[in-house]
Amino acid sequence: MMCTLHSSMSEVQDWRELRIMKEKEVKNFVKKRYSKIAKSGASCCPSSESLIEQAKHVGYSEEDIKNAPEESIMGLGCGNPVALADLKEGETVLDLGAGGGIDAFLAFKKVGTKGRVIGVDMTRTMIERSMQTAKKHGYNNVEFKLGEIEDLPVEDNSIDVIISNCVINLSPDKKKVFNEAYRVLKLGGRLIISDMVTNKKLPQSIRENLALWGNCIGGALPEKEYIEAIEQAGFQNLKIVEKRIPIEEECQGCEGEFQGVKVYHIIVKAQKS
Repeated sequence: MMCTLHSSMSEVQDWRELRIMKEKEVKNFVKKRYSKIAKSGASCCPSSESLIEQAKHVGYSEEDIKNAPEESIMGLGCGNPVALADLKEGETVLDLGAGGGIDAFLAFKKVGTKGRVIGVDMTRTMIERSMQTAKKHGYNNVEFKLGEIEDLPVEDNSIDVIISNCVINLSPDKKKVFNEAYRVLKLGGRLIISDMVTNKKLPQSIRENLALWGNCIGGALPEKEYIEAIEQAGFQNLKIVEKRIPIEEECQGCEGEFQGVKVYHIIVKAQKS
């Protein structure tokens, strides 16, 4: 029995080490990919549309585009969480995976000079780009911090509203992300997330495709599992306030491997009650 137990414990340890290695591989790939995007200012996904057209396509209005610095419009994201966040003057907002900063800058327009906006991103080049944009345009109450959304560089119970735009799907440990979000929110704080989910579990070949992780597809969870992870973190009053038709498969050379799985966009609201 002892040999069997020892063998089982070794297998568990090996699995854990393998999982950690895989998570690091995914993160390193995503960092490199979005570092290149930050340097080039190009979109994450090939498109015949301009960056402004892409922004409109996912939900940004003409007014949003006018209110955001041009440098922050990078064709990233899959929705417009700020538009549905009901932000109030003086609130403190945290943007998970802030990227070029468009949502952070739009949030500042809502919370005003009495408010505060913090953007967190794990890509140093993206943070440097956003900080330069904030300084250039005089966004004194908007700051950007280098950090991972699974381990936020933010104090407990310090945030009124968390927003995120097509970033949590890039994390290999989404439960940890939602636990961290719950930790930093004040009691009564709100969570508004735009993200990609699926109708059922993706095939293994897709989940192991790093290029598709970078395209916000490979790491997408089934909607039910995604929602359960938010609820398990402690959030209540959860609502899906927007759901869009499935996106086109962006996978060259793996046609048919999706096996009927649909990847689509949702915006979720929840509260720390």
